[in-house]
Amino acid sequence: MKPAYEYGDEVRLIRNVRNDGTYPGKEVGEMLIQRGAIGCVYDVGTYLQDQLIYRVHFLDTGTTVGCREEELIAADAPWISNRFEFRDAVISTVSMSSQGETIVQPGDLGEVEKVIREEGALFYHARFHSRTFRVPEEALEAPEQERSADTADPQQVGGGA
Repeated sequence: MKPAYEYGDEVRLIRNVRNDGTYPGKEVGEMLIQRGAIGCVYDVGTYLQDQLIYRVHFLDTGTTVGCREEELIAADAPWISNRFEFRDAVISTVSMSSQGETIVQPGDLGEVEKVIREEGALFYHARFHSRTFRVPEEALEAPEQERSADTADPQQVGGGA
């Protein structure tokens, strides 16, 4: 296993990092660092001898966390911020069909399974009615209670996803 990043490299976090129970002084599930944050690699180690773990220090928050390689990109790499994350509830704004059969109607509730960044575009694998669709971000919106929660307190921006 050869690390993609070395000591001193600046990296960007592409997924939210929450406490998995190993970060002292924080509740399990509490947000530690939000996607898009830029940090500096301080150390590279392994977990269970098959995963590289990068100890990354995020200067803006003064927080150091362990990150897996797939959670990081180079700080200067192209970046598109995503609105939704894995397991987020979403509502379709368009109809979706499979083999000529309409499966999803506008307003149907689904769940994000994966965030996909490719060629400067952002897509999601979203599950609706036991089927998974590849959906552009503009075809999804947050459920009403989440939209109102996002706008209720401007201080909450950056505190959760």
